[in-house]
Amino acid sequence: MLVLSRKTNESIVIDGKIFLDILRLEGDSVKVGIKAPKHVTVLRKEIYDEIRESNRAAATDPTKKDIRLILNKN
Repeated sequence: MLVLSRKTNESIVIDGKIFLDILRLEGDSVKVGIKAPKHVTVLRKEIYDEIRESNRAAATDPTKKDIRLILNKN
């Protein structure tokens, strides 16, 4: 993991395509602006984790509809 220190109005550039701008420091929070190409998905980690867990659950937990489809095939 690369750890950098930045001040307000300073930036970080990733791969020449993604720009992280430090906009403001407010107590324990940092306001970050992100500029990225439209094809790059940018999510807060807690949202990313929720989506992964939801996808994992959907892939492993059969629903009633799935069970009916399986039973009707046999």
